[in-house]
Amino acid sequence: MGKTQKKKAMRRHNPVRVPDSHLQHGLAIAAASTSETKREAVVPVMEKLGSADVQERIWACAAVSNLIQNDSSTRRLLQGKNIVGALISRLSDEVEEVVVEAAGALRNLCIDGGYEICAEMFNKGILVPLRGFIPKISSILTQLFTNPKGSSESTRFIYEFAENTITLFWCLSETSNKALNAVNQLNLPPFLMAFLDPQARSKFPMSTLTAVAQCLYVMTEENPPFSEEIRMSTAYINSLLGIARGDGMKTTKSLSKAGDALRLGEDVKSYSFRTLVCGILRNIQPLPSLVPASGLDIDRSIILPFLLPLLSLDLTKSVSDVQRLLMIQEQDVIGKKLPVLKNGAKSDHRSQAEVDLERIEAELRVVKLALELITGICAELPEPEEGELDEELEEEDVEEEWESDEDDAEIAMEEDTITTDDPSASANAEVSKATRSVELLSSIVPLCLRSIQPTALSYPPSFQPSPHPPTTSALCGVHIAALECLNNICLSIAELGLGSSTLPGDVPAQLIHDVWTGVWSMLATLGPPEMSGIGSGSQQKTQTWDISLGVLWAAGRILKGTPSIVPDEDKVRVLIEMANGSNDEELVVCCLGVLECMAVNPNPAFIPANKVISEYILSFLPGSGRKVRPETVIQAGSSMIDIFSDENMPWDINFRQGRWELVLKSSIDGVRKAVRSIDKRKEGGRDLRRRGDEVLENLIAFVRYRRSLKF
Repeated sequence: MGKTQKKKAMRRHNPVRVPDSHLQHGLAIAAASTSETKREAVVPVMEKLGSADVQERIWACAAVSNLIQNDSSTRRLLQGKNIVGALISRLSDEVEEVVVEAAGALRNLCIDGGYEICAEMFNKGILVPLRGFIPKISSILTQLFTNPKGSSESTRFIYEFAENTITLFWCLSETSNKALNAVNQLNLPPFLMAFLDPQARSKFPMSTLTAVAQCLYVMTEENPPFSEEIRMSTAYINSLLGIARGDGMKTTKSLSKAGDALRLGEDVKSYSFRTLVCGILRNIQPLPSLVPASGLDIDRSIILPFLLPLLSLDLTKSVSDVQRLLMIQEQDVIGKKLPVLKNGAKSDHRSQAEVDLERIEAELRVVKLALELITGICAELPEPEEGELDEELEEEDVEEEWESDEDDAEIAMEEDTITTDDPSASANAEVSKATRSVELLSSIVPLCLRSIQPTALSYPPSFQPSPHPPTTSALCGVHIAALECLNNICLSIAELGLGSSTLPGDVPAQLIHDVWTGVWSMLATLGPPEMSGIGSGSQQKTQTWDISLGVLWAAGRILKGTPSIVPDEDKVRVLIEMANGSNDEELVVCCLGVLECMAVNPNPAFIPANKVISEYILSFLPGSGRKVRPETVIQAGSSMIDIFSDENMPWDINFRQGRWELVLKSSIDGVRKAVRSIDKRKEGGRDLRRRGDEVLENLIAFVRYRRSLKF
């Protein structure tokens, strides 16, 4: 089967947040010896938030942002003092500057704290004051555009306020379905799209436009009430298409040099903005037929030509720059004491090294988002019709099903002349899909293979913090997104039935081989995952291995039966150790799938390897004494059938000498019980039951056939 394609995540990692697991800080740090110093800074901040002095309230709101930056322990200390409730109350302050600073602090808490703190904000009623900000921001912006003689300070003030408010909206919308529904009630599309109007967007700073695009990107993803309003407006779609094409946007590099432009720090904000807009366009597809742009292949004519050059960013060079900047930063700290505000709050002054480090992180996150969008484009497999699956699984009585088929046969034959699609049209559609998949393969695979290679900062040793957590977080995101992209494109080709011998041309087949060797090479560099490790590096390693096995299985299905897949002893041992040491059923199934592909190398020299692999797969069938879950049993049965489906292959001698048809026959009752134990009410249960029934039927027929050969 192979791993399923990844199309969209239920919860996206915050694109500007460093996860706590990367920071190596938490409650333990908060309780350590340094916690007293932090508490000394926290207490006056909380006191001054309620001060009668306006300047003290402004200072306190600003100090929150400085204290929590990439520091989960201090953030949790503040949470324990009800910082969220205190800041929400400041959103109703009579002084506008206090409101803006409070909104900024809440925005930073959302970004640093993630879903947990966003949920707290929602539960404490933050949407009540935020709702009132929408008409207020719109009114002030209209006045500014009508009378542009206002001061630059007041203009910057409202832009910053709008950016903070919009960021809060998209952070809150990802908290829960309840929060999403509440945000949907705010009627945000007209408010947000006004910022992207061709006549207006040139007047806004790129940071504000990016916040708007990020909010639209989040809100249009699998959210029909919101996305439908965007889809049905020709004006909105034309605005988005114009941005994606780069209309009216200043760039200093040609599109083919986008990766170089990113590396040099040029246009990074512009590229981020356009990439998010490409994501919005993907979310609202397909466009209604009444919209003029509905006949346009947006993915291939606009989105891919823009995104692919971004993947040329040199990750090794980026990491080298980060290491150099960290050394400069360390020297600056040693050479001079950084300024500190009163009451212990850090200065918001940033050195050039800090600015450059943030720029590099932004570059990496642009590449990560580009890869995620390309991953979606590579998800070419049609979704199964749920109604059809339900009907098939509810029809438990096979005889009744056949009777129904016979009764309706005459009617079906009559209707065929009217309703049956032209077979040639169907065949042309498959050819077209195959051609598109191969085109994607040729343009995407080399870039993704570059992006999966670990760097010096990608996977810090277990139990050790990263030298620069934001860079490590972004790099891991890039590697994982590139692997998901490879998984999708290989699965697309595998599901279309294109083996290495049927791929058009030598180049695509070679690229699949490059995927196989490239992923194994990356895993060799990465090293085995530390199953007992709890550090960020260990967790990311495990996730990378999990996705990589899916890629290897998908590529192996295409290359299966060719000399390209060599059952190297070390690789076989690694897969067996991974399966034995994991409680993750999906990972075990992937290991068996990859081993199956490795077992059928046509070179007679690998017959012993086939025996080792086959005996191991047999151990997952009922009767072996191993406690195995249903999906693993189904995969083991399917793998044995596929490996020995042709008795003329050189490795079939292992099957005959081992009398494995008897082993398989004795396992049939156990396989049947495993299949019937599948709970169809659980997510994916119906599909798994359907596959289990198919494998059971094939296993019975396979045993019957093998016994009839009478070797």
